Amino acid sequence: VEPITLHAVRHTHATMLILTGVRLKVVSERLGHSSVQITADTYQHVLDHMQQETAVRVGQLLAAE
Repeated sequence: VEPITLHAVRHTHATMLILTGVRLKVVSERLGHSSVQITADTYQHVLDHMQQETAVRVGQLLAAE
């Protein structure tokens, strides 16, 4: 098993929380960030992915009507 750093565990934990729908404010508080903006900037790649997923879901809803 490849060793993993504490930083990588922290990053993985935050990413998993975001992907499962935990509010960004809660993730930010758990990480001890001084603002939600720091969390958003750090995990923007995850948030972008969620935006794309949301757009697809809305498209599917509209197509179903």
